[in-house]
Amino acid sequence: MKKLLVSALAALSLCTALPSQAGWFFTSNTQSQTKNPIVLVPGIFAFDTIASIDYWHQIPSALENQGAKVYVPKINAFDSSAKRGEDLIEQLEEIRAASGGSIMKFNLVGHSQGGVTARYVMNVRPDLVASVTTLHSPHKGSPLADVVTGVAPPGTLQGIAFDVFANTVGNLVNLLSNNRKSDSDIRAMLAEFNKNGAAANNQAFPIGIPTNSCGEGPETVSIAGNAIRLYSWSGTSQITTGIDPSDPLFAITALAHSEPNDGVTGRCSSHFGKVLKDNYSMNHLDATNQVLGLVSLFESNPQTLLKNHANRLKNLGL
Repeated sequence: MKKLLVSALAALSLCTALPSQAGWFFTSNTQSQTKNPIVLVPGIFAFDTIASIDYWHQIPSALENQGAKVYVPKINAFDSSAKRGEDLIEQLEEIRAASGGSIMKFNLVGHSQGGVTARYVMNVRPDLVASVTTLHSPHKGSPLADVVTGVAPPGTLQGIAFDVFANTVGNLVNLLSNNRKSDSDIRAMLAEFNKNGAAANNQAFPIGIPTNSCGEGPETVSIAGNAIRLYSWSGTSQITTGIDPSDPLFAITALAHSEPNDGVTGRCSSHFGKVLKDNYSMNHLDATNQVLGLVSLFESNPQTLLKNHANRLKNLGL
């Protein structure tokens, strides 16, 4: 019995010594601790928190719990990516200035239009950017923008009514989320994502966009001497839980597409830089762990995907 007790104590002593020597049996809490802060750029309805509902539901805290420094910028709910991008640049410069030189660049992670906004920042201020990752972003446009423009053309009675309603909603979102700008411009957003608008935007900012219809772009680019990593992923499902209120909505909007899609963004339209995966069982909101974490139990959790991606960036020295 005495020998058994001594053996048990020796084993316990070994287990307590190992973590300090090799980190065994314990998971490091620095998995997501990237060199450069992570900036989660929202898409349309660009709020950070409204009535205790976060756009990036529980994702910032999940990353921070593993050592990441995370920012969620305040940008206009409805506007062009260029104007939203200028707002983002202003906030990145403020963060950099407040850091006293400890922060120089950022890892931009954009959802939906947030991905196109991040692309704008990358092109006009590459000195601020270490990497750009886009989630479910319609880089080549979304048929939904063409449908809305066709149903409510600018200048018509129905078009004017639509503009007033949509901009009022956008302004309310800005107010409740304390966004910097209160004047939404739904037409500027739609003009960027209809077929012609998306093509014009890609012609102006082609870096990272595949040169063929459904290929992928480069993983690493250099802009004005700044090396930047590029990544993307997306999904091709609309109904992922059956109880998520967004499921039936995306089941309807998916009908506007001619390719597999998440209800808003087509599979090939989502391609940017290195495509990590383009057919997750996720709809357009699942990427941000919405609505309130109601995502498929049979697919990788969005929190896990972003933590793993943060670890990827960390291992690349970003």
